[in-house]
Amino acid sequence: MLQVVLNDDHLTSVLGEALSGCRHRLLIATANVKDLHVPIATFDPGGSAGRPRGAESILQVFEALAERNIEIRLLHGGVPSGPFLKHLKQNVPRTLIMRRCPRMHVKTVIADGRWMYLGSANLTGAGLGAKSPHRRNFEAGLCTDDLALIDPVADMLDRVWNGLECNNCGRRDQCPVPLEEPQL
Repeated sequence: MLQVVLNDDHLTSVLGEALSGCRHRLLIATANVKDLHVPIATFDPGGSAGRPRGAESILQVFEALAERNIEIRLLHGGVPSGPFLKHLKQNVPRTLIMRRCPRMHVKTVIADGRWMYLGSANLTGAGLGAKSPHRRNFEAGLCTDDLALIDPVADMLDRVWNGLECNNCGRRDQCPVPLEEPQL
C-alpha cells in the first residue's frame, strides 16, 4: 500500500490511522511540536461516523495510548511550544519519552514498525490540518505499509534516538546535552 496524503487529509489519514491502529509502539519525528488539538472522532474508533465530539490535546491522546500500554517516542528538533510544555508539566503520559535533537527535521509517524507516514507535516495544528482551511499549511506526504520503505527510516531514527549520530554531529556546539529530554 502506498497512499498520497494532501493538506487537511493528514489529520485523518495520518493521525487517525496511526493512533487507532497502533498496538505497541508509536514513533513520531518532527521538527516542531505544538499543543495540537484533534477532533475526538479522529482517534476514537468508537466515534459516531467520524463526527467530532469535541477536541482534545495531543497530550490527552498520548495519555489514552499510555492507558493501552503503547510506548510513545517523540523525537523533535525544536523546543516545544509554551502551551504544550504547560500541559506536559501537568501530566506526563507514563509511556511517553521525548528527546530533542536540533538537527531533527524529519516528519514521520511509524506505528508498530508496520505502517508509516513520511512527508512535510510537523506535529502542529497547521501542519496536520486541525486548523481551519484558511489557517492550515499546504502539506504532502505518503503513507505505506511497505517494510522496504519503513525499515530504513525507522533504522535511521533509531540511530538518532540512541545517540549513535552524536559523535559525528557537526552541530555539537548547539547541542551541549545530546538527545536532551524536556526539563519539567
